[in-house]
Amino acid sequence: MLTSQLLYDEINGWKQLSGDNIQDPQVILAFGMGEGFVKNAYRTLREKFPKSDIIGCTTAGTIVGTQVDDISVATLISLEKGKMQVVSQEFSSTDESELIGQNIAKSLLREELKHIFILSDGLHINGTNLTAGLNRELPQSVHVTGGLAGDGTAFNKTHIIANADAKEKCVVALGFYGNSLEVNSSCFAGWDEFGAERLITRSEGNIVYEIDSKPALGLYKTYLADEIKDLPASGLKFPFSIREDASKKPIIRTFLAINEEEQSLTFAGDVPEMYRCRLMKSNIDKLIDNAGLAAEQAKSNKHSHSLCLAVSCFGRRVVLSQLVEEELDIMQDVFGEETQLSGFYSYGEIAPLDGLDKCALHNQTMTLTVISEEL
Repeated sequence: MLTSQLLYDEINGWKQLSGDNIQDPQVILAFGMGEGFVKNAYRTLREKFPKSDIIGCTTAGTIVGTQVDDISVATLISLEKGKMQVVSQEFSSTDESELIGQNIAKSLLREELKHIFILSDGLHINGTNLTAGLNRELPQSVHVTGGLAGDGTAFNKTHIIANADAKEKCVVALGFYGNSLEVNSSCFAGWDEFGAERLITRSEGNIVYEIDSKPALGLYKTYLADEIKDLPASGLKFPFSIREDASKKPIIRTFLAINEEEQSLTFAGDVPEMYRCRLMKSNIDKLIDNAGLAAEQAKSNKHSHSLCLAVSCFGRRVVLSQLVEEELDIMQDVFGEETQLSGFYSYGEIAPLDGLDKCALHNQTMTLTVISEEL
């Protein structure tokens, strides 16, 4: 497997930053922010690489090696024995989310499918239903990772590149095939739960109205102390842990908005009625350490030369602030210099639940996909 990273600026165009010299990559993954990326990324890459599949998304921050920035990066991939296939689907309504997952899984499902990496519009999709559709059609042996596109702090529009100019309301997926490939993944968080476990007694989709039959916002505020004055921004520091019952693994939901009139809380993924929930708070050292644990779990034991696609939650970037690159440093230390890091900060991460084969929508995690190839 050959990989390379290119950086873009308006004066010099795409210039190689690191990795192999690849003339005709099979697939290019492009991540970036802003109007310039939306308008120019696909066009300029297509001019440079007319034969390649080009996919990507807008972000809430770009991961380039051990650096986090708001620049545009393209990761070039060429497999020596394995194969890759790109499929995409546009949609008009959030109600189509589960069907999109099913259609994409069906389109990619064939012999020797090892893994699917998926990128989705981050504002108009129901990520919970998207993963449900994927799980419905895929065998347990095929894992799915990826994430929801971002739009920095604006939460206005997110865009997907799928062999065409960047567009809203689109999902694109990359299938990896072949016994020569090793694809490992991991998904770690590092947040601490606190307070009593409570019951979500009234919710609709990603909006919670009542917890323990009390107004959700009022109850939430009782835990925030001085942070109340900074809502909704301070809510990124206090996500929810939710689970169906005591026997299930919890997943994290990032807080997005409040509604004072309705006394409701809005999250970045579905929060079903009758689920149990607990408040969480940040632990900076633990967040960074868990990025290292994610790397340990996803690291190849056979190959030192690998590509790591990292999808981390925008909320982690906000909480870690100037320390955000430390979670990348610890990952690079685990992988070694021969593993190339590329990725983005997202509005939601897609990965298997810990200990399970089926994928789910996560928030506030570091999700890694490590790809290597037997030569």
